Amino acid sequence: MEKAETKTIAKITAAALLLYLVIHYWSGISDFLGRGFAAISPLLLGCIIAYPLNILMSFFERHFFPKSEKKAVKKLRTPVCFLLAVVFLLAFLGLISALVIPQLIECIKLLIAAIPNAISTVSAELAEHNITTTLIEKLSEINWQDKLHDIIEKVTTGVGDLFTVMVNTVSSVISGVSTGIIAIIFAAYLLLMKETLCRQTKRVITRFTKPAVHEKIFYVLNILNDSFRKFIVGQCTEAVILGVLCVIGMLLLKLPYAAMISAVVGFSALIPVVGALVGGAVGVFLIMTESPTQAIVFLIFLVILQQIEGNIIYPKVVGNTIGLPAIWVLAAVTIGGTVGGVFGMLIGVPLAAAVYRILQAYMNKPEKEES
Repeated sequence: MEKAETKTIAKITAAALLLYLVIHYWSGISDFLGRGFAAISPLLLGCIIAYPLNILMSFFERHFFPKSEKKAVKKLRTPVCFLLAVVFLLAFLGLISALVIPQLIECIKLLIAAIPNAISTVSAELAEHNITTTLIEKLSEINWQDKLHDIIEKVTTGVGDLFTVMVNTVSSVISGVSTGIIAIIFAAYLLLMKETLCRQTKRVITRFTKPAVHEKIFYVLNILNDSFRKFIVGQCTEAVILGVLCVIGMLLLKLPYAAMISAVVGFSALIPVVGALVGGAVGVFLIMTESPTQAIVFLIFLVILQQIEGNIIYPKVVGNTIGLPAIWVLAAVTIGGTVGGVFGMLIGVPLAAAVYRILQAYMNKPEKEES
């Protein structure tokens, strides 16, 4: 038997044995993987925080004395640009909160103030149809003493369960807060040491892989990074444009809650395809508390704005930059949302764009290069 055939048989045998072990011990393996994922989840969250923040940080780095060769400037560039990025992000979130929260509180107060009138209206309707008398007769037939005894018994027996729920809730909150703090600290370390980490990662990949292999790895990573970066920048730009156009239109139409609803519409537009629809639904509900007629006017205005945004703004700002046809954008959003919810929608489009670009480059290669 030839040496190549022996190696092939050995590989098949090893793969079959590995598959058997995975199937037989799957419960233990899944438990181990779950614990491992829980352990590294703060670090993964830190990476997710660091990546979009790095785009903002890179913008400041390109404008922070870019031609200077002084050691002091080079040494200060990374920490100063990191602080500028953090301050800018916090200021932006503070601005959104200042636009949304006060008007949201005002809307909630308006709804609470409308409750007594709604109760009075319902009571008048019930009295008009003689439902109140029938309801009182039904209530008088209930043995309230037995009902009260049952309620007390259930409450006393459920104290232990309630205490367990409280303990679990408190522990979950503490765990979530600690995970968030660790993720933020890890993201800060990643951004402050990104040049060193990139250099070390390249050295490791180059050292342990052949030139043909690590060239392909760097090629795929560069396309992934370029797709995600362009998608994030494009989505943020498109969201700002949509929010500005929305607030201008609402002010011209004299619709209420213009700043808050426009901020919600713009912020929700960060979710591809369906985001602005969610923001529009929130806007219709809030305006309806003031005037149903104005809510219809807002709905018509938002539909027109969505047509302009979908046919003119989005293709120019996002569609052309990531180079993904509209049908694949919709497919990526649908599949990503089914698999991973909102997070799946966010990463589905740039991931699909990267795969599309890699396949397109491969299909366009001459046959000699493919072989």
